[in-house]
Amino acid sequence: MRSNSRPVTSNQTGPNEQLTALVKKHADTDFLKPLSDNSLSAFEYSMAVWRDHGSKPLIIDAGCGVGLSTRRLAAQYPDHFVIGIDQSADRLERAVQWDGKLPENYLTVRADLVDYWRLMLKHAIHPEQHYLLYPNPWPKKDQLIRRWHGHPVFPVIVALGGRIECRSNWEIYIAEFAAAAGQLSGQVTDYQAHIIDSSAALTPFEEKYAASGHGLWRCEIQLSAADKAR
Repeated sequence: MRSNSRPVTSNQTGPNEQLTALVKKHADTDFLKPLSDNSLSAFEYSMAVWRDHGSKPLIIDAGCGVGLSTRRLAAQYPDHFVIGIDQSADRLERAVQWDGKLPENYLTVRADLVDYWRLMLKHAIHPEQHYLLYPNPWPKKDQLIRRWHGHPVFPVIVALGGRIECRSNWEIYIAEFAAAAGQLSGQVTDYQAHIIDSSAALTPFEEKYAASGHGLWRCEIQLSAADKAR
């Protein structure tokens, strides 16, 4: 696969100096944004389907886009149930090439992730694994609050627990994610270069960025039971 995707450019040369204070502010403040009816319906529907599959260990594919990563995770973890969530109906409805029979242990739904995560925590639904694969990096320095680790919902993401993995082609995003997750969980976090070949890619973005010669970065953290109970 050939690609000429441009690397991320930013006026920020390292982790944002406002990150620690912003994460603390969000941890100390109740997030009261009203839930949308669509997100509530999507959550209830996906929970019913998950239970129909025996409430298998749950994997969340947050911001799943066209759902290719959701299918690939389902094939990789046949003893789990994978829910892919994206806010775009257009992306979810796009045709995705898949060779062979589709796995049956997955579902994709359209919902606002901010709502869906809060509903999971409210109902004590804790995923075993949680993927945030190539979220929009919002690379301008003044866009920190738009990144997931700078968003008011980030304490909810960490409180859900499980094994969280975030990937990006922008190292600063992953460095900040690791720092914010460590700040909230009290656990030592780290990140590393993520080397892949086309057969191991999870998302179309990963395929494209790897083909373009971008550096790919990953933060992985296994949250303890104490973090899940928050």
